[in-house]
Amino acid sequence: MVTYPIPLVPGPTTVPQTILEICLTDYGSGDIEADYSSLYAETQGRLRHIFKTKNDIAIMTGEGMAALWGALKSTINPGDRVLAVATGIFGYGIGEMAQQIGADVQTIGFDYDVVADPLQVAEAIRDFRPKMVTAVHCETPSGTLNPIADIGELIRRYEVPLYYVDTVGSFGGAPLDVDAWSIDLCLGGSQKCLSAPPDMAIVTVSDRAWSVIDEVDYVGYDALKPWRTALEDKWYPYTPSWHSTASVNAACKMILEEGLEQVIDRHSRVAAHCRDRVRSCGLSLYPRRKDYASPTVTVINVPDRIEWAVLNQRFRDQGLVVGGAFGPLAGKVFRIGHMGVQANKALVDRGLNVIEEAIKQ
Repeated sequence: MVTYPIPLVPGPTTVPQTILEICLTDYGSGDIEADYSSLYAETQGRLRHIFKTKNDIAIMTGEGMAALWGALKSTINPGDRVLAVATGIFGYGIGEMAQQIGADVQTIGFDYDVVADPLQVAEAIRDFRPKMVTAVHCETPSGTLNPIADIGELIRRYEVPLYYVDTVGSFGGAPLDVDAWSIDLCLGGSQKCLSAPPDMAIVTVSDRAWSVIDEVDYVGYDALKPWRTALEDKWYPYTPSWHSTASVNAACKMILEEGLEQVIDRHSRVAAHCRDRVRSCGLSLYPRRKDYASPTVTVINVPDRIEWAVLNQRFRDQGLVVGGAFGPLAGKVFRIGHMGVQANKALVDRGLNVIEEAIKQ
Protein backbone atom coordinates (compact mmCIF):
# COMPACT_ATOMS: atom_id res chain seq x y z
CA MET A 1 0.00 0.00 0.00
CA VAL A 2 1.88 3.07 -1.24
CA THR A 3 -0.53 5.74 0.03
CA TYR A 4 -2.65 5.09 3.11
CA PRO A 5 -6.36 6.00 2.71
CA ILE A 6 -6.65 6.42 6.51
CA PRO A 7 -3.13 7.24 7.73
CA LEU A 8 -2.72 6.85 11.49
CA VAL A 9 0.82 5.47 11.71
CA PRO A 10 2.81 7.06 14.58
CA GLY A 11 5.55 8.20 12.22
CA PRO A 12 6.43 8.84 9.59
CA THR A 13 3.20 10.78 9.41
CA THR A 14 1.36 11.69 6.25
CA VAL A 15 2.86 14.69 4.45
CA PRO A 16 0.37 17.40 3.45
CA GLN A 17 0.14 18.43 -0.19
CA THR A 18 1.52 21.90 0.47
CA ILE A 19 4.77 20.40 1.73
CA LEU A 20 4.92 17.76 -1.00
CA GLU A 21 4.68 20.51 -3.62
CA ILE A 22 7.70 22.28 -2.16
CA CYS A 23 9.84 19.31 -3.12
CA LEU A 24 8.84 19.75 -6.79
CA THR A 25 11.03 22.85 -7.11
CA ASP A 26 14.33 22.24 -8.87
CA TYR A 27 16.50 23.87 -6.22
CA GLY A 28 20.04 24.96 -6.93
CA SER A 29 23.18 24.05 -4.97
CA GLY A 30 23.04 24.85 -1.28
CA ASP A 31 26.83 24.92 -1.31
CA ILE A 32 27.04 27.99 -3.53
CA GLU A 33 23.75 29.88 -3.39
CA ALA A 34 23.17 32.53 -0.70
CA ASP A 35 19.44 31.80 -0.83
CA TYR A 36 20.02 28.44 0.83
CA SER A 37 21.78 30.00 3.81
CA SER A 38 18.93 32.48 4.18
CA LEU A 39 16.49 29.58 4.19
CA TYR A 40 18.61 27.67 6.72
CA ALA A 41 18.72 30.71 9.05
CA GLU A 42 14.95 31.21 8.76
CA THR A 43 14.34 27.53 9.53
CA GLN A 44 16.58 27.72 12.59
CA GLY A 45 14.58 30.69 13.84
CA ARG A 46 11.26 28.91 13.43
CA LEU A 47 12.57 25.79 15.13
CA ARG A 48 13.76 27.90 18.06
CA HIS A 49 10.16 29.05 18.59
CA ILE A 50 8.90 25.46 18.60
CA PHE A 51 11.66 24.16 20.89
CA LYS A 52 11.48 27.33 23.03
CA THR A 53 15.21 27.88 23.04
CA LYS A 54 17.85 30.49 22.30
CA ASN A 55 20.41 27.76 21.67
CA ASP A 56 22.04 26.99 18.34
CA ILE A 57 20.28 24.44 16.16
CA ALA A 58 21.91 21.98 13.77
CA ILE A 59 19.66 20.84 10.91
CA MET A 60 21.25 17.70 9.50
CA THR A 61 20.38 15.59 6.49
CA GLY A 62 19.29 12.17 7.78
CA GLU A 63 16.51 10.46 9.71
CA GLY A 64 16.09 11.29 13.41
CA MET A 65 18.51 8.54 14.50
CA ALA A 66 21.31 10.62 12.95
CA ALA A 67 20.63 13.20 15.65
CA LEU A 68 20.65 10.59 18.43
CA TRP A 69 23.95 9.05 17.32
CA GLY A 70 25.62 12.32 16.37
CA ALA A 71 24.88 14.02 19.68
CA LEU A 72 26.27 11.05 21.65
CA LYS A 73 29.41 10.60 19.56
CA SER A 74 30.09 14.35 19.63
CA THR A 75 30.02 14.59 23.44
CA ILE A 76 31.12 11.22 24.86
CA ASN A 77 34.62 9.82 25.28
CA PRO A 78 35.27 6.19 26.26
CA GLY A 79 34.93 5.86 30.02
CA ASP A 80 32.61 8.86 30.47
CA ARG A 81 29.72 8.19 32.83
CA VAL A 82 26.26 8.20 31.27
CA LEU A 83 23.04 7.70 33.24
CA ALA A 84 20.33 6.41 30.91
CA VAL A 85 16.77 6.97 32.15
CA ALA A 86 14.80 4.21 30.45
CA THR A 87 11.04 3.63 30.34
CA GLY A 88 10.85 1.98 26.92
CA ILE A 89 12.68 0.76 23.85
CA PHE A 90 14.37 4.04 22.98
CA GLY A 91 15.41 4.87 26.54
CA TYR A 92 17.12 1.50 26.91
CA GLY A 93 18.44 1.77 23.36
CA ILE A 94 20.17 5.10 23.99
CA GLY A 95 22.02 3.53 26.90
CA GLU A 96 23.14 0.71 24.61
CA MET A 97 24.28 3.24 22.01
CA ALA A 98 26.39 5.03 24.61
CA GLN A 99 27.93 1.70 25.59
CA GLN A 100 28.91 1.12 21.96
CA ILE A 101 30.85 4.37 22.09
CA GLY A 102 32.67 3.11 25.18
CA ALA A 103 30.84 5.05 27.87
CA ASP A 104 30.44 3.74 31.40
CA VAL A 105 26.65 3.44 31.35
CA GLN A 106 24.29 2.95 34.25
CA THR A 107 20.67 2.43 33.24
CA ILE A 108 17.91 3.30 35.65
CA GLY A 109 15.09 1.27 34.19
CA PHE A 110 11.34 1.38 34.65
CA ASP A 111 8.49 -0.75 33.30
CA TYR A 112 7.15 0.21 29.91
CA ASP A 113 3.73 1.21 31.28
CA VAL A 114 5.03 3.85 33.70
CA VAL A 115 7.11 7.02 33.47
CA ALA A 116 10.39 7.85 35.19
CA ASP A 117 10.26 8.55 38.91
CA PRO A 118 12.29 11.74 39.60
CA LEU A 119 13.08 10.59 43.15
CA GLN A 120 14.75 7.43 41.86
CA VAL A 121 16.55 9.42 39.17
CA ALA A 122 17.83 11.85 41.81
CA GLU A 123 19.21 8.98 43.86
CA ALA A 124 20.95 7.53 40.81
CA ILE A 125 22.50 10.91 39.96
CA ARG A 126 23.82 11.33 43.52
CA ASP A 127 25.33 7.86 43.54
CA PHE A 128 26.71 7.70 40.01
CA ARG A 129 27.70 11.35 39.32
CA PRO A 130 27.31 11.11 35.54
CA LYS A 131 28.71 13.39 32.88
CA MET A 132 25.44 13.03 31.00
CA VAL A 133 21.85 12.05 31.75
CA THR A 134 19.81 10.76 28.81
CA ALA A 135 16.03 10.48 28.61
CA VAL A 136 13.21 10.13 26.10
CA HIS A 137 10.30 12.56 26.20
CA CYS A 138 7.74 10.46 24.29
CA GLU A 139 8.36 6.72 24.19
CA THR A 140 6.37 6.27 20.99
CA PRO A 141 6.39 2.42 21.04
CA SER A 142 4.64 2.39 24.43
CA GLY A 143 2.89 5.77 24.34
CA THR A 144 4.26 7.30 27.53
CA LEU A 145 5.41 10.89 28.17
CA ASN A 146 8.25 11.29 30.67
CA PRO A 147 8.60 14.17 33.20
CA ILE A 148 11.50 15.83 31.39
CA ALA A 149 11.01 19.14 33.22
CA ASP A 150 11.32 17.44 36.63
CA ILE A 151 14.51 15.68 35.56
CA GLY A 152 15.79 19.04 34.30
CA GLU A 153 15.45 20.40 37.82
CA LEU A 154 17.71 17.57 38.99
CA ILE A 155 20.24 18.43 36.28
CA ARG A 156 20.51 21.94 37.75
CA ARG A 157 20.47 20.84 41.38
CA TYR A 158 23.24 18.27 41.00
CA GLU A 159 25.17 20.22 38.35
CA VAL A 160 25.17 17.43 35.79
CA PRO A 161 27.26 18.68 32.83
CA LEU A 162 24.94 17.47 30.06
CA TYR A 163 21.25 16.66 29.64
CA TYR A 164 20.38 14.76 26.44
CA VAL A 165 16.69 14.36 25.53
CA ASP A 166 15.07 12.54 22.62
CA THR A 167 11.95 14.50 21.62
CA VAL A 168 11.49 12.95 18.17
CA GLY A 169 7.94 11.79 18.97
CA SER A 170 6.84 14.88 20.90
CA PHE A 171 8.30 18.18 19.73
CA GLY A 172 5.64 20.20 17.98
CA GLY A 173 2.86 18.15 19.57
CA ALA A 174 3.46 18.17 23.32
CA PRO A 175 4.58 20.87 25.79
CA LEU A 176 8.34 21.37 25.52
CA ASP A 177 10.65 24.11 26.82
CA VAL A 178 14.31 23.38 26.11
CA ASP A 179 15.76 26.34 28.00
CA ALA A 180 13.47 26.20 31.04
CA TRP A 181 14.06 22.45 31.33
CA SER A 182 17.87 22.78 31.11
CA ILE A 183 18.18 20.54 28.04
CA ASP A 184 21.64 20.74 26.48
CA LEU A 185 21.06 18.41 23.54
CA CYS A 186 17.44 18.20 22.39
CA LEU A 187 16.91 15.81 19.51
CA GLY A 188 14.17 15.88 16.92
CA GLY A 189 13.20 14.54 13.52
CA SER A 190 11.16 15.86 10.64
CA GLN A 191 8.82 12.90 10.24
CA LYS A 192 6.47 13.00 13.21
CA CYS A 193 4.74 16.12 14.54
CA LEU A 194 6.22 18.29 11.76
CA SER A 195 4.64 16.02 9.12
CA ALA A 196 7.57 16.50 6.76
CA PRO A 197 9.45 13.75 4.90
CA PRO A 198 11.65 11.51 7.10
CA ASP A 199 14.97 12.92 6.01
CA MET A 200 16.06 15.59 8.50
CA ALA A 201 17.57 15.33 11.99
CA ILE A 202 17.49 18.31 14.31
CA VAL A 203 19.64 19.02 17.39
CA THR A 204 19.52 22.01 19.74
CA VAL A 205 22.95 22.64 21.27
CA SER A 206 23.61 24.66 24.45
CA ASP A 207 26.77 26.66 25.11
CA ARG A 208 28.04 24.13 27.61
CA ALA A 209 27.37 21.33 25.13
CA TRP A 210 29.50 23.18 22.55
CA SER A 211 32.35 23.30 25.07
CA VAL A 212 32.21 19.52 25.48
CA ILE A 213 31.89 19.04 21.72
CA ASP A 214 35.11 21.03 21.23
CA GLU A 215 36.90 18.84 23.79
CA VAL A 216 35.72 15.54 22.30
CA ASP A 217 36.46 16.76 18.75
CA TYR A 218 34.58 13.91 17.06
CA VAL A 219 34.95 13.78 13.29
CA GLY A 220 32.31 11.96 11.24
CA TYR A 221 29.33 12.44 8.95
CA ASP A 222 27.04 12.92 11.96
CA ALA A 223 29.44 15.17 13.93
CA LEU A 224 27.91 18.29 15.47
CA LYS A 225 31.09 20.37 15.64
CA PRO A 226 31.04 21.63 12.02
CA TRP A 227 27.51 22.97 12.45
CA ARG A 228 28.63 25.57 15.00
CA THR A 229 29.98 27.87 12.29
CA ALA A 230 28.37 26.35 9.18
CA LEU A 231 25.88 29.16 8.67
CA GLU A 232 28.35 31.92 9.49
CA ASP A 233 30.96 30.47 7.14
CA LYS A 234 28.42 29.46 4.48
CA TRP A 235 30.28 26.17 4.45
CA TYR A 236 28.30 23.04 5.31
CA PRO A 237 29.77 19.67 6.34
CA TYR A 238 28.29 17.98 3.27
CA THR A 239 26.05 18.93 0.36
CA PRO A 240 22.84 20.17 2.01
CA SER A 241 19.43 18.95 0.94
CA TRP A 242 17.71 22.16 -0.09
CA HIS A 243 14.44 20.28 -0.69
CA SER A 244 14.47 18.83 2.82
CA THR A 245 15.32 22.11 4.53
CA ALA A 246 12.54 23.85 2.62
CA SER A 247 10.10 21.15 3.71
CA VAL A 248 11.03 21.54 7.38
CA ASN A 249 10.79 25.31 7.06
CA ALA A 250 7.29 25.06 5.59
CA ALA A 251 6.21 22.57 8.26
CA CYS A 252 7.40 24.93 11.00
CA LYS A 253 5.58 27.81 9.32
CA MET A 254 2.33 25.83 9.37
CA ILE A 255 2.68 25.22 13.11
CA LEU A 256 3.54 28.83 13.94
CA GLU A 257 0.74 30.24 11.77
CA GLU A 258 -1.77 28.04 13.58
CA GLY A 259 -0.11 29.03 16.85
CA LEU A 260 2.16 26.72 18.85
CA GLU A 261 -0.09 26.62 21.90
CA GLN A 262 -3.11 25.97 19.70
CA VAL A 263 -1.30 23.10 17.98
CA ILE A 264 -0.38 21.54 21.31
CA ASP A 265 -3.96 21.96 22.52
CA ARG A 266 -5.23 20.31 19.32
CA HIS A 267 -3.02 17.29 19.97
CA SER A 268 -4.31 17.06 23.54
CA ARG A 269 -7.97 17.31 22.52
CA VAL A 270 -7.67 14.77 19.72
CA ALA A 271 -5.84 12.36 22.03
CA ALA A 272 -8.58 12.62 24.66
CA HIS A 273 -11.28 12.10 22.03
CA CYS A 274 -9.45 9.10 20.59
CA ARG A 275 -9.13 7.43 23.98
CA ASP A 276 -12.76 8.03 24.85
CA ARG A 277 -13.78 6.29 21.64
CA VAL A 278 -11.34 3.43 22.21
CA ARG A 279 -12.90 2.76 25.60
CA SER A 280 -16.40 2.97 24.10
CA CYS A 281 -15.38 0.16 21.72
CA GLY A 282 -14.67 -2.05 24.74
CA LEU A 283 -10.91 -1.90 24.24
CA SER A 284 -8.36 -1.16 26.94
CA LEU A 285 -5.56 1.37 26.80
CA TYR A 286 -1.83 1.10 27.44
CA PRO A 287 -0.52 2.49 29.75
CA ARG A 288 -3.30 2.15 32.31
CA ARG A 289 -2.77 5.59 33.89
CA LYS A 290 -4.02 8.29 31.57
CA ASP A 291 -1.64 10.89 33.04
CA TYR A 292 1.29 8.82 31.73
CA ALA A 293 0.05 8.88 28.12
CA SER A 294 1.52 11.08 25.40
CA PRO A 295 -0.78 13.44 23.46
CA THR A 296 0.83 12.30 20.20
CA VAL A 297 0.11 8.55 20.25
CA THR A 298 -2.53 6.23 21.70
CA VAL A 299 -1.54 2.65 22.49
CA ILE A 300 -4.28 -0.01 22.60
CA ASN A 301 -4.14 -3.55 23.94
CA VAL A 302 -4.87 -6.22 21.33
CA PRO A 303 -7.98 -8.16 22.50
CA ASP A 304 -7.23 -11.66 23.77
CA ARG A 305 -9.69 -13.23 21.37
CA ILE A 306 -7.82 -12.24 18.19
CA GLU A 307 -4.24 -12.23 16.92
CA TRP A 308 -2.69 -8.92 15.97
CA ALA A 309 -1.85 -10.10 12.43
CA VAL A 310 -5.50 -10.91 11.78
CA LEU A 311 -6.75 -7.65 13.27
CA ASN A 312 -4.16 -5.64 11.36
CA GLN A 313 -5.27 -7.23 8.08
CA ARG A 314 -8.89 -6.30 8.82
CA PHE A 315 -7.79 -2.70 9.32
CA ARG A 316 -5.78 -2.68 6.09
CA ASP A 317 -8.63 -4.20 4.12
CA GLN A 318 -10.61 -1.05 4.99
CA GLY A 319 -7.74 1.33 4.23
CA LEU A 320 -6.68 1.98 7.84
CA VAL A 321 -3.00 1.69 8.68
CA VAL A 322 -1.84 2.00 12.28
CA GLY A 323 1.39 1.02 14.01
CA GLY A 324 2.11 -2.36 15.50
CA ALA A 325 4.68 -2.86 18.21
CA PHE A 326 8.10 -4.37 18.68
CA GLY A 327 10.21 -5.62 21.55
CA PRO A 328 8.34 -6.83 24.65
CA LEU A 329 5.04 -5.40 23.39
CA ALA A 330 5.14 -7.04 19.95
CA GLY A 331 1.77 -8.57 19.11
CA LYS A 332 0.27 -7.27 22.35
CA VAL A 333 -0.59 -3.68 21.46
CA PHE A 334 -1.16 -1.47 18.43
CA ARG A 335 -0.72 2.28 18.11
CA ILE A 336 -2.66 5.19 16.66
CA GLY A 337 -0.49 8.14 15.69
CA HIS A 338 -2.47 11.36 16.12
CA MET A 339 0.51 13.64 15.59
CA GLY A 340 1.20 16.45 13.17
CA VAL A 341 -1.54 16.79 10.55
CA GLN A 342 -2.90 13.43 11.78
CA ALA A 343 -3.98 15.14 15.02
CA ASN A 344 -7.30 15.57 13.31
CA LYS A 345 -10.59 14.57 14.95
CA ALA A 346 -12.34 13.67 11.70
CA LEU A 347 -9.43 11.47 10.58
CA VAL A 348 -9.24 9.74 13.96
CA ASP A 349 -13.00 9.11 13.85
CA ARG A 350 -12.65 7.47 10.42
CA GLY A 351 -9.98 5.22 11.87
CA LEU A 352 -11.98 4.37 14.97
CA ASN A 353 -15.00 3.52 12.85
CA VAL A 354 -12.90 0.87 11.10
CA ILE A 355 -11.50 -0.39 14.42
CA GLU A 356 -14.97 -0.63 15.95
CA GLU A 357 -16.29 -2.64 13.00
CA ALA A 358 -13.24 -4.92 12.98
CA ILE A 359 -13.68 -5.65 16.67
CA LYS A 360 -17.36 -6.51 16.17
CA GLN A 361 -16.39 -9.07 13.55
